[in-house]
Amino acid sequence: MPSYIALLRGINVGGHRRVPMADLRTLAEEAGFANVRTYVASGNLVLASDAPGSTVETVLEEAIERRFGFAVDVVVRSASQWSAYLDAHPFAEEEEREPNLVMLCIGKQPASPDDAAALRARANGRERVELRGDALWLYFGDGAGRSRMGTGPGKGIWTTRNLRSVRSIAAMLD
Repeated sequence: MPSYIALLRGINVGGHRRVPMADLRTLAEEAGFANVRTYVASGNLVLASDAPGSTVETVLEEAIERRFGFAVDVVVRSASQWSAYLDAHPFAEEEEREPNLVMLCIGKQPASPDDAAALRARANGRERVELRGDALWLYFGDGAGRSRMGTGPGKGIWTTRNLRSVRSIAAMLD
C-alpha cells in the first residue's frame, strides 16, 4: 500500500483552528487510512492508502470539516515525490549554516516559473527562491518573520515546512 504525506495548512497557529494530533490520527484511521502517524502539532500526517493522492486530500478535508467544524486545506504528496524534493534540495550550504531558514513550499497546484518569479520579486538580498520540479525551495536569509516574501507565491493554496521537518517526515517513511 503506497505511503503519503498529508500537510494541513494553517492549523494550531496562535490557538486558532485547533486540530489535536491524536484526534487527527483517529480521524484518518476512521476514514480508512492505514499506518497513520503525525509529526509535531503543525499538521504533518503520514499514512498509507490504495487511493490516489487527490482522493486522500478530499477525504481528509471533508472529514476534518465534519469533525472540527472548519475547512482546512490539505496538500498530499506521495513518498516518492517527497524523496524527490529532498534529492533536488538546492540549499546544501545554507542548510549547513542555518537549517531552520530553509523551507519547502508546495501547493495543491504545481509551482511554476511565474510563481518563483513572484516570490523573487518580493525577496530581499539575503533571500533566495529556487523552483525544483513542482515545488519551491525558499531560503529566508534574515528569518521568515522579517521577510516580505511570505510563505507562498500568492495565487493558489500553498504550505511550507522547514527543512528539519521535511527530513523528519522523510525518516517516518522509512
